[in-house]
Amino acid sequence: MKYWAHFPHEADAGIRGVGASKQEAFEQAAMAMTAVITDPQRVRTAEEVRISCSAPDDELLLVDWLNALIYEMATRKMLFGRFEVHLNGGKLSAKAWGEKVDVARHEPAVEPKGASYTELQVKQDATGAWIAQCVVDV
Repeated sequence: MKYWAHFPHEADAGIRGVGASKQEAFEQAAMAMTAVITDPQRVRTAEEVRISCSAPDDELLLVDWLNALIYEMATRKMLFGRFEVHLNGGKLSAKAWGEKVDVARHEPAVEPKGASYTELQVKQDATGAWIAQCVVDV
């Protein structure tokens, strides 16, 4: 049931994560963001990075999570291809696995600048699936 997808948005990228749990939806949203940059299958999951953040609600937590990933990608010059998210109230602790950017192999298409509040949603749909989505500025 878990998957990621993109949705159309003018000049930026709409990303959506879907999962059986809120945690899976957050993981898949991160994977969708990676897929804006490169094919996630090309990213080796060799190095682990720990990330934590907190926010007063799920939607702000999603934005903080994605922005924390963007920060780690920029400062470490890495891409991530696997994610493990744990949520406890308004706190997120996660592990992201990836590797240094290899321009020839990854062929990065864009560099995400930040997750935005545009089309921001974290909700459970009628089937019980969790959806976590927003627009990422590229």
